[in-house]
Amino acid sequence: MKNIHPLVFLLIATTLEVSGDALVRKALYDHVGLVRLGLMVIGAALLLGYGVSLNLAPLEFGQVVGLYVATLFVVWQVINAIAFRAFPTLPIALGGMLIIAGGLIVIFWKGSH
Repeated sequence: MKNIHPLVFLLIATTLEVSGDALVRKALYDHVGLVRLGLMVIGAALLLGYGVSLNLAPLEFGQVVGLYVATLFVVWQVINAIAFRAFPTLPIALGGMLIIAGGLIVIFWKGSH
């Protein structure tokens, strides 16, 4: 697994997390009974997959978190648009650019420790 680029793990993790969260939200607000329970179980499984994928990334935890937050923001916006037909407002887009810039600084800055 060391040959797989860390971004692959992060993209998988963020997709699983955001999809799991979206399913839990849909279950809570849009469904009842067995459908609700089924969606919540699937959402929980996706969230477990997120935790495993994130921790498989061959990076130090501090680096993982920096890039993960940036990746999470982007994937969250994509899933939000697909699942809920909600698109980012200007403040969300501008704030997101800062989040992405921060993640890139954390992962790529090679300054002195």
